[in-house]
Amino acid sequence: MFPVDPNIHELATVVYAKDQPEYLPLPARKDDNGVIVTMWKLSWKERVQLLLAGKFYLTVMTFNQPLQPVSLTLDKPKLR
Repeated sequence: MFPVDPNIHELATVVYAKDQPEYLPLPARKDDNGVIVTMWKLSWKERVQLLLAGKFYLTVMTFNQPLQPVSLTLDKPKLR
């Protein structure tokens, strides 16, 4: 699974970790309310694995700070 390239990601307004080689650059759409939307693409192998297993994992690095609300969806989010 990998984030969609910001050059083809029509929602992207910011790229997180762009200059941090220890992380993958993460294109995202950030609105004035602090809502951040990212788009991810699955490889064919991951698509089959998800179809068969019906589950996936979400890892969030909080650095021991409070967990922020997250939402996973297959539908394009409604943006303001």
